[in-house]
Amino acid sequence: MPTTMFGIKNCDTVAKARKWLEGEGVAYDFHDYKTQGVTADRLRAWVGEVGWHVLLNRAGTTFRKLPDADRADIDEARAIALMVAQPSMIKRPVVEGAGPLLVGFKPERYAAAFGK
Repeated sequence: MPTTMFGIKNCDTVAKARKWLEGEGVAYDFHDYKTQGVTADRLRAWVGEVGWHVLLNRAGTTFRKLPDADRADIDEARAIALMVAQPSMIKRPVVEGAGPLLVGFKPERYAAAFGK
């Protein structure tokens, strides 16, 4: 499976991850889910692999700006609906194709996933 990084192009963490991949000579495609979106099916697959608690970015501005009622009682279905509606709520980057799904950027996890 080819490696695909999902994220937002102007995100600092995504920029660090992209720099790491390029520095290690890892070929990848980039999918900007802010402009290209992300499907509920793909999010369900990711949630099935890592859990919605890992994928939903509760620390981000977009989530924190939600009304209290929208942030209360979140379950898997609601988390997925929020992330589809506002992809900025997805932690980033998300990398497919390097073995287990990578969420966020930690150089040591990338090194292990890509055998570097």
